[in-house]
Order: sequence, then structure tokens, then C-alpha cells
Amino acid sequence: MNYGVLSLLPPIVAVILAIRSKNVILSLFCGGFVGVMIFCGGNPFLAVKSMIGDYLFVQLTDSYNAGVIVLVVFIGGFIKLMEKSGGAQAFSQSVYRYVNTKLKAQICAWAGGILIFFSDLGTPLLVGPVFRPLFDKLKISREKLAWVLDSTSSPVAILIPFIGWGVYIMGLIQAEFENLGVAESDYTTFVRAIPFQFYAILAIIMIPLVAFTKLDFSQMKKAEMRAEKENRAADLVQEEIVHEIKNGYSLKHAKPIMVILPIVVVFATLFGTLAPLGFPFAKVDGNAFRVALTMGYFFGAAVLMALICLFKVMDFNETFKVYVGGMKGMTDVAITLILAWSLGKMISGLGTAEFIVKFLQDMSFSASLVPAAVFLFGAFISFSTGSSWGTFAIMMPLAIPMAHAFGIPFYIAVGAVLSGGLFGDHCSPISDTTILSSTGAGCGLVEHIKTQLPYAAVNGTIAFIAYIITGLTGSEAALGFAVIALIVVMAVLNRISAARLAGKE
Repeated sequence: MNYGVLSLLPPIVAVILAIRSKNVILSLFCGGFVGVMIFCGGNPFLAVKSMIGDYLFVQLTDSYNAGVIVLVVFIGGFIKLMEKSGGAQAFSQSVYRYVNTKLKAQICAWAGGILIFFSDLGTPLLVGPVFRPLFDKLKISREKLAWVLDSTSSPVAILIPFIGWGVYIMGLIQAEFENLGVAESDYTTFVRAIPFQFYAILAIIMIPLVAFTKLDFSQMKKAEMRAEKENRAADLVQEEIVHEIKNGYSLKHAKPIMVILPIVVVFATLFGTLAPLGFPFAKVDGNAFRVALTMGYFFGAAVLMALICLFKVMDFNETFKVYVGGMKGMTDVAITLILAWSLGKMISGLGTAEFIVKFLQDMSFSASLVPAAVFLFGAFISFSTGSSWGTFAIMMPLAIPMAHAFGIPFYIAVGAVLSGGLFGDHCSPISDTTILSSTGAGCGLVEHIKTQLPYAAVNGTIAFIAYIITGLTGSEAALGFAVIALIVVMAVLNRISAARLAGKE
């Protein structure tokens, strides 16, 4: 049955509610409920029954989906242990004696953000308080630190297939492949999409580029000039995190090995389990990959819990409570996944993507512009909602079928969705990573947004042009263009900014 314009209602309701309510779970549920109401001819009783029995239960009992949820829960426990163990702070403090210049401080903060790749929210909360005193001492603006934190949280996490972000995204991809009936691998598609995640890559590259060349511009340049004149040395004592010793246990006892060894265990378990199957050079069954990854996070958490108790950071009861709390904290992610899978199934059944594709074809819309259009629409949703995860849930069921219809490689469409969601998230004042980055750096939210926005706009504009090039060529060469363009544009903007500041003096 062709539902025509009605097929647009579920995603439209989801987007509008997400923008107005800033609540992704509510938005996805209402969007899905509207879809079921259409199927049930407007009968609310049958719609509730169908929503629960035909979608939520079905998605939850699917073996693939259940495996993803279990993995997400184990990842949540591991991340929370890392955040609360004090190991990341201990690791960063161990390098203080070697970090005595602005360049070294920025590069170390950048490296620290990349090291905490397993948690986008953990980066600002772990790296920020550790490097803030050092940035103050070297007279680097806290706005610069907030930008470094924000640019090494989500942009790094979104490139890693074996953490919560990757698992979540691959779950959305696999659901659309099943809806389309295509025999594609969600893991392979995710990995092949990495060179097409232009915004994330540019955001990460920009930090060392600015550090080595001092190519600050716009509001960030002004913030750096203010920092040169400020003296925050007197604030350093108040900025330090003091942990009270209770019964001989304290976060002051944390050691760098508490970060290094558990991560090594995760990788060793993953590769040791999958290597006999040919990983990473041969395609591995998705279920085997998820089982190996779950094992890795379980053993990594066990080792970390042992280290926490060994170094008397926390006792076992408190450590286990933190671990279980981290697992409970992934409830929102699990619910979001189930609702996203359900909404995707409904959108597929309503023929929403087919309707959009036919409309665009009737309008003679060029297939080469689809990646750029997906990027822009994703950025708009993410900016309005402050949620890149919610954006992925809304956009994947639209972008992947569109790519299939227009003959565009799936990995290009996926890259455009992810970059668009990340770009909007970086510019949004209501994004959780934006708020946490300003908090971790100890600067105001408005100041962080004002200084980061010009940098994000540069990366976003270049990424948009790169997607146009990708749509025309289908080649990874667009990434090379994006990197070169970033270097050139930043040099030009830096000269313009310097000239304006000189003219005001």
C-alpha cells in the first residue's frame, strides 16, 4: 500500500518534538506511535497494542538487537569505572613534568582526549580538570581547552567501531540493511565510512594544526590574548580536585596503569578471540564480533576493579556499585535503540524513503547532491535537538534507502549522516558534550560557544563542499581536498583576524 505524504508524518513528528522537547526518547516514541496509528487506521487502542506487540517486543527479542543491548550495558559499566577510578587523572599528572610549553600542553591535552576514546562524555570530565591548571599556568585560555575537549570527545568516539558509539551506529545500519533485504555488513560499512566522516576528521586535525602554527582566529584569538594578560596562578589551589581519604581509600592512590592495562586487556581479548577467524583482515560474523567485544569489556572491567582495590582507591563494594551504576546508566541508550529500530521499521513499512526518492527524482534532483543534502539536514536536526544520537536514529532510515535508490555507496551516505549529526552537535548550545566541555575546562558556556563556533563553521563548510565532490566522484580523494582546504582557509582567516586586531590597536 502506498501511503504517500502520510509516510512523512512519523519522521516529521519525531524531528519537531525533538526540537521542541529536547527529549529524544519521547520524540522517537511519538514518531513511532504516529506511524502505528496510520497502519491501524487511527484506532488508538489498536495502535498501542501494535506498538508494543508488533514493534517494541519484536525489536527487543531479535537476537541481533539483544546482543547489541547486552554489549552496550557492559560498555557502560567499564566507562563508569574508568571515569570514577582516577586513573585518567593519574596518567595525565604523570606527564606534567615534561609539559612546559604551550605547544606541549595543547598536544598533550589533544592526545589525552584521544586516549579517552571510549567515552565522549568522559573526555571533558576526565581530561578537562587535569589539564586546566596546566593551561592556566602557561596562560592558555580555558576557551582553548574547552575547544580541545569538545573536538576530541565525539569526533574521536564516532570513528571507533568497537565502543558504544560504533555499536549503536552499526545497530542502526544493520536494521536498515535488513529492511532493504541487502546482504551488506554493518561493520564493513562503518569502517569504509570512516574516510568519509569529513567533519570528525577535520575537527581532530585542526587542534595540532592550530597548536603548531598558532593559527588562532576570530573570538579564539581574542580569548588567547586575554589569557596572556590574566594571572590565574592564585586560583590553581582552588581548582585542584581534593579527595578525602576514608578508611585508607582515596582517589589520590590512583595510578596511570589503571588506564593503560584495562584498555590493553580489552584489545588483547578482542583480537585474541577474533584473530583465528581472520580479523581484522577478513570479514567476521557480526555476532562473533559482539561476543568478543563484550568479553573484552568484561575482562577489562574485572582487571580495573582489581587494580582499584589493589591500590586502595575504593573498596570492592564501592567499586562494584560504580560498575553496576554504569550498567544502569545505559538504560536510556538501550531504550533509544529499541525505539529507533521500531521507528526505522515503521518508516520502511510506510515507504517514507521511497516517497522521498520518487519526489526528488520527479524534481530532477541530482544523485550527486544527495550526500551534501543528507549532511545539511542532519546538521539542522542535531543543532536543533542538541543530540547527535537522536539525529542518527532519525536520519539512517532515510539516508540508507535513499542511497540504495540513487545508487550511492552506503558508506558515503553513512559518513554524511554521522558528519552532519556531529557538526550540528558541535554548534548547538544545548548539546551535552558542549555543556560538559565548558564545565570541564572551567569556562562559561557562552564563551565556549562563541570561540568554538567559527572553527566548527570552517570545518562544516569544508565538509559540505567535500560531500559535493564525493557525490560527483565517489572517491576518498575528497578527504585530501578537505585537509588541504582547511590549512589554506585557516591561514587566510588568521591573517584577516590579525589585520583586524592590529587596526583596532
